[in-house]
Amino acid sequence: MKKRLKEIEDESAALREMQAKVEKEMSASVQQDPSTAAASQANREEADARSIFVGNVDYSCTPEEVQQHFQSCGTVNRVTIRTNKFGQPKGYAYVEFLEQEAVQEALNLNESELHGRQLKVSAKRTNIPGMKQIRPRRPNPYMGYRGRSIYMPPPFYSPYGYGKVPRFRLPMRYSPYF
Repeated sequence: MKKRLKEIEDESAALREMQAKVEKEMSASVQQDPSTAAASQANREEADARSIFVGNVDYSCTPEEVQQHFQSCGTVNRVTIRTNKFGQPKGYAYVEFLEQEAVQEALNLNESELHGRQLKVSAKRTNIPGMKQIRPRRPNPYMGYRGRSIYMPPPFYSPYGYGKVPRFRLPMRYSPYF
């Protein structure tokens, strides 16, 4: 019994060491100095300046075929065909070139055909962190108004209860529950 207890204690000590090591590595990777973050942002912007967006890509198209299509513009560094969570292509790709002049050549291939589909080619834009465009929720006319503010009581209380209407009044539209 004491032997088994000693094995469990040794195992827990080893797990604590491993946990401390992982936490130390995680804290080192999270704490970046601002100069490194700025350098990575500048590097990303420079790579985006050498890249193009290709829309309306055929779903059966491979990265090699896209690379062959844009090989006449310049040396292709990387081709990325975006996929959904199931691995199916989304229908667009990004092509990164080695030199920035190749982007202008590739923009001339806008509306060219690949696999019988007309490609849409444009310069890749650089995402700005924290600038996600949100669309406000549209009010549902069947739900009633439900704002995201604090609860404001109605100016008067209905004798029939909240949200109820008297049965003798005809509603504006058909509702089987009133």
